Amino acid sequence: MMKITQKQQRIIQIVLQKGVLQSSAVHAALSDGTSLVTVKRALSSLTHAGILTSSGSGRSTSYQIAVLGRIFADIDTHTYITTEPDRRYGLNRYNFDLLPQLPGEMFAKEELEMLNTATEEYRNRINDLSPTVQKKELERLIIELSWKSSKIEGNTYTLLDTEKLILEHQEAVGHDKNEARMILNHKEAFTFVHNHAREFRTLTRKNLEELHKILVLNMSVAFGLRSKAVGVTGSKYRPLDNQYQIGEAIEALSTAMDRMTTPYGKALLALLGIGYIQPFEDGNKRTSRLMANALLMAHDCAPLSYRSVDENEYREAMLVFYEINSIMSFKKIFINQYDFAAKNYSVK
Repeated sequence: MMKITQKQQRIIQIVLQKGVLQSSAVHAALSDGTSLVTVKRALSSLTHAGILTSSGSGRSTSYQIAVLGRIFADIDTHTYITTEPDRRYGLNRYNFDLLPQLPGEMFAKEELEMLNTATEEYRNRINDLSPTVQKKELERLIIELSWKSSKIEGNTYTLLDTEKLILEHQEAVGHDKNEARMILNHKEAFTFVHNHAREFRTLTRKNLEELHKILVLNMSVAFGLRSKAVGVTGSKYRPLDNQYQIGEAIEALSTAMDRMTTPYGKALLALLGIGYIQPFEDGNKRTSRLMANALLMAHDCAPLSYRSVDENEYREAMLVFYEINSIMSFKKIFINQYDFAAKNYSVK
C-alpha cells in the first residue's frame, strides 16, 4: 500500500468530488499557497501510483480518480453522510471495476505490525486454557457478538436480555419474537463456523449461502441469491438487481479475497464486500460479520465481537464504502475492534 501524504489526500478528495480536472483547476481548488509546480508533481506521482488516471497531454492533461484512489480516499465520513443522499458526490451504482482492482494488501506496514502483535498476544494467551475456561470464554464471546451484531441491525435486546436468552432460554418481555430469533440465529451461526473453521479459509458461494441460511432461519427471509432489487436506507447506492450478475459479483469477491496476503485483508473484504453486493434479500451485514469471523478463525486469529463499536460510525463507514468505495473509515473500525478482541477474548 502506497503511503499517501496529507497534501496528496487533499488532492484526491478534490478530484473525487469534482471529476475530471486539469492541474490548474486542482491548484485553484487547493487554495493553500502550494505552487502549481508542486501540484503538478503531486498529480504525476499519484498517477504513476495508480491513484489517479490521466488523459490528454501537455497543458491539456486532465486527471480523474482511479479505483485505487477511491479505495484509499480518506474522507470525512460524518460530513459526507450528513449531506442529503441525492446531493452526495458518490456513486449510485455498483462499480464493476472495484473488486477486480482491489490490491492484495489493504493495510499499511504499521497497521499490519499492530495487528500481528495483537494476534501473537492472543495466540499466546489461549494456550493451556482449561476446558472450563474455554467454555466460559466461548459463551461470553457468543453473547456479546450476538447482542452487538443484532443491535447494529436495530435489535432492542440489552446485553443482559441477550445473556438470559442464550444461557437460560428466557425471552425478554415486550419484544418482538424476531428479535429473539435473530440473536439465537447468531449463536447458531457462530457455533457453526467455530466448529467448521477450516471450511472457511476462503469465501465460496456455498459457504456464504450456508451461513446466511443459519442467520435468517425462521425469520421469513428467502434463502439463496435474491432475484429482486433492494435499496439501502439512507444511501443513493443501488446494488445489483440481476441474479446472474450477483452470482458473478460473489465470484469476483472470492477471487479478490484469494489475492489478499493476510487474514485481516480477507476478513475486512468480507465485511465490506458482502454488504456491497447485498446478495440476499435481508441479513447481508449479519452474514458479513459472521463470515469475517469464520475467515479469522480459519487462520487462527481472534474473532470479533464488535462490542465496543459505535453503531452509527459502523453504518456511516459502510455507506461511504458503498458510495465512494473508500475502505479507510471502516479499516480504522476493523483495526480497533480486532485489537479489542485480541486483548479481551480467549476463544480457541
